[in-house]
Amino acid sequence: MKKQFLLLLAVIITACSSPDPGSDIISLKEGWKIQKGDNPEYADPQYNDTKWTVIEPGRPWETQNINSLVEYDGYAWYRITFFLPEDIRKNSYFGEELQITLGKIDDTEQTYLNGELLGINNTLIDEANRDSIIFEGDPKAYSYFRNYILPANDERIKWGEKNVIAIRVHDHGGGGGMVSPSPTISMVDIKEYLSMDVESDPFEIMGAHYTKNIRFKNDHEKQDFAGLLTIKASRYTDGKVLYETSERIMVKANGRYEHLFSFSSPNSESFKIEYIFTIDEADYPVYKFQGAPYILTPPAPEEPRINGADVFGVRPGHPLLYTIPVSGNRPMTFAVEGLPDGITLDSINGFLRGSVKQEGDYTVTLIASNNLGEDKKSFTIKVGDAIQLTPPMGWNSWNCWGLSVSDEKVRSSAKAMVESGLVNYGWSFMNIDDGWEAEKRTGSGELLSNDKFPDMNALSDYIHGLGLKLGIYSSPGPLTCGGYLGSYQHELKDARTWARWEIDYLKHDWCSYRLICPDHDDIEELQKPYRIMRASLDKTDRDIVYSLCQYGMGNVSEWGADIGANLWRTTGDIVDTWESLLTIGFGQYENTSHNKPGQFNDPDMMILGWVGWGPNLHPTRLTADEQYTHVSLWCLLSAPLLLGNDLSKMDDFTISLLTNHEILALNQDPLCKQADRVYVKDDIQIWTKELSDGSLAVGFFNMDNEVRAIQIALEAIGLGGEYLVRDLWRQSDIDEVKEEIELRLMPHGVSLLKFTEL
Repeated sequence: MKKQFLLLLAVIITACSSPDPGSDIISLKEGWKIQKGDNPEYADPQYNDTKWTVIEPGRPWETQNINSLVEYDGYAWYRITFFLPEDIRKNSYFGEELQITLGKIDDTEQTYLNGELLGINNTLIDEANRDSIIFEGDPKAYSYFRNYILPANDERIKWGEKNVIAIRVHDHGGGGGMVSPSPTISMVDIKEYLSMDVESDPFEIMGAHYTKNIRFKNDHEKQDFAGLLTIKASRYTDGKVLYETSERIMVKANGRYEHLFSFSSPNSESFKIEYIFTIDEADYPVYKFQGAPYILTPPAPEEPRINGADVFGVRPGHPLLYTIPVSGNRPMTFAVEGLPDGITLDSINGFLRGSVKQEGDYTVTLIASNNLGEDKKSFTIKVGDAIQLTPPMGWNSWNCWGLSVSDEKVRSSAKAMVESGLVNYGWSFMNIDDGWEAEKRTGSGELLSNDKFPDMNALSDYIHGLGLKLGIYSSPGPLTCGGYLGSYQHELKDARTWARWEIDYLKHDWCSYRLICPDHDDIEELQKPYRIMRASLDKTDRDIVYSLCQYGMGNVSEWGADIGANLWRTTGDIVDTWESLLTIGFGQYENTSHNKPGQFNDPDMMILGWVGWGPNLHPTRLTADEQYTHVSLWCLLSAPLLLGNDLSKMDDFTISLLTNHEILALNQDPLCKQADRVYVKDDIQIWTKELSDGSLAVGFFNMDNEVRAIQIALEAIGLGGEYLVRDLWRQSDIDEVKEEIELRLMPHGVSLLKFTEL
């Protein structure tokens, strides 16, 4: 029976420009110079800057090995000289306005064009506002995207001559300078008025049949845009065209237009779709392309298969809840051989509940059966001081609902966790992030939930009744990031409240504690609030997984375990872009030695599926291959796997990413070894992870925007001998590998292999 489902798409390139951006755009990527200090003469186009230091835009000046700027906060000037040809004005569709796009500048700036002040912090200067614009004191200026637009006949512009841009920058602290990689000079043209949206509507797929809607919007008040729309699907591997069509369309002035198309293609291999709108009398097209989703994970067998970790930790006498994760047809029955005293089994749902008073390792045999067969697995319940012996797997509300989270949304997400089958692979935590707290405490200082969460105990009972676990959020400061009540000076009372609510997980977010501890270099002060909460949690009779969220300050990976944390954030917040994934995920190589059972580096939550930070959601902007990379890397890192998407809107592609038991087994391997980065060359990175069975998981990652064919000698990644090699995403063996391996890697893609020595 054919099943219709939506597959999420993400755009590699979102700018409305052609692969060749056109003759009306001048790149200012190269040619910048910098000088430390502040001197108004630096704005003069005749000033001699030959002795200034060459610098690249796109990175803070502190990171560019310029000695005088390595740890510098204060004033510095950027300058660039460029030729401005008349042709870009002549070739422009409109030719009426020139824009100077500088991107983000950290923190504040004044921009001069040919010696004349052009703008301050993204605001054009004129006599009316000259004295009212805040320069150095604007605390939000670092986040402004600088894009100055002025008439093409402005006297400050020197057409057909050399021009000079000088930028006076003040860095308040942290990174400073021009932090966007590709500044440009261009005419305000079609791309500023016409948008082509291929992100909002995901593909609908029925079998091998793809259907897709494209949305156009024309913001020009008078100009219609008519031309030829070409849509082409082609394989990444060899460029073979799978589908191509062209049709004339028109997007009327101040109007919208939608275009629906469909075609058939196998969805088990990587291919891209290009959208090219060639507008009549325009010199270049509006262009976008997407990587289409494709499924590598084979369907799970109908017979029972027990998934999940091999070990579970609980403290003596504390409540235990464990759902045996089993895929396969339902109904299913469960049995366990060798259960310790105090633990009972729900044989219909596979829930283990109870408590064990005596410390020790209790090895049991899990058994699951349906009408097609039976599966058994050895499983160890470790009763002692350590809990959460493998990385937590579950969901957090923030990346989806933000501050709009509610009891209803958590319940519906928990229901979807079960109905989607994710619970059958070990996904278990349902964590409420910021936004649940009441405005005031009780007279005795007790923290209450707000109207969105009318009964926390009832919610906890519902979550636990599904075999899942419930998490909560707070801050060591007086307020949370969202402005709700934190736990400052109420730590023990809050810990006892959460225990009474039967909470299983705490995310403790730094937030307003920065006002109490402004010195981030004082390690003892960084640790202090987290030690207080640790001691408070220890005074309850419940196992509560303890997550530090303080963004890696003070090299937290070196001491997070010492204060009793189970996991600790090592980075800032992640967002659903390749750049964010690249920086946060692949920056974890410095933390390799600090992971161990029950204690994990945390590179933040996952950015798969429909996200949005509440209340409006969109499909992740990661391509299909970037999503494979995301899951592969987090599993190699033994990182916490906390989804941040709307679980009720998952499609078969997203579910296939999250239910590959061989991939998840890397994350849940009892050694909990974080992968090492062993190879970096020519946009290829290789990461290796030791596994408890003596084998080695190896991730081959392509950072390039193009397909890469690679040939790697095994000795280059520390291997020697003959190996059985398994492709973990495809769950298939590769022929015996002796001295080298050849792979074809998709753009921003991965090949994740397991090497077992013969």
